[in-house]
Amino acid sequence: MLEKNIVIPVDAQDMLTETESMAQTGILVSIDGEVTGVLAISDPVKPGAQEVISILKSMNVRSIMVTGDNWGTASSIASQIGIETVVAEAKPEQKAEKVKELQAEGYAVAMVGDGINDSPALVAADVGMAIGAGTDIAIEAADIVLIKSNLEDVITAIHLSRKTFSRIRLNYIWALGYNILGIPIAAGALFPSTGFRLPPWIAGAAMAASSVSVVCCSLLLKNYERPKKLENLEIGGIQIE
Repeated sequence: MLEKNIVIPVDAQDMLTETESMAQTGILVSIDGEVTGVLAISDPVKPGAQEVISILKSMNVRSIMVTGDNWGTASSIASQIGIETVVAEAKPEQKAEKVKELQAEGYAVAMVGDGINDSPALVAADVGMAIGAGTDIAIEAADIVLIKSNLEDVITAIHLSRKTFSRIRLNYIWALGYNILGIPIAAGALFPSTGFRLPPWIAGAAMAASSVSVVCCSLLLKNYERPKKLENLEIGGIQIE
């Protein structure tokens, strides 16, 4: 409007300010060089967003909003869903820079996005999560695609990943336990006092049992089920209510 030398009335400016406070983006409309109206548009908050942010906090996961929207709209949406840190009016490259900044501070960063502007940040993040209903470019750039476009699946992804890592740790414990117990016996640690030697067939069976136990422990992940109710989700032995 300013480039076209169109005068913006005071009441139109007040309307723009009001739209920002209502988490809306105001668009001025002019006809024949005069401002004739103000359009207010907004993206609705995704269902369950507030609950997801709350659970992420319980899981010690810090949530940050990085958006290209103006500060007024971004701040209003963030306050509705419980996000404290907001970066607004960010260009695509600035979103990626924010991700790299967090990584430089030692954080593991997961980026959730659905637009073309989110693609650089999705690539830069340690884990990029694209909304299934988003753009093809965002989906291509992401590591994980939330097919149902449900933000609660972010919780499921984190829950499943932690379950997987717990299995990996358990496998290490099993394998290490077998070796700590078996290797000294096989080396003859008990022979001077008991005269016991580990027969080769027992050593082979122990090695096979070690492999079988690790595989069976990993296969238990096939029985994983998505938590039916997020309020009953158990993370690391802590019940979230």
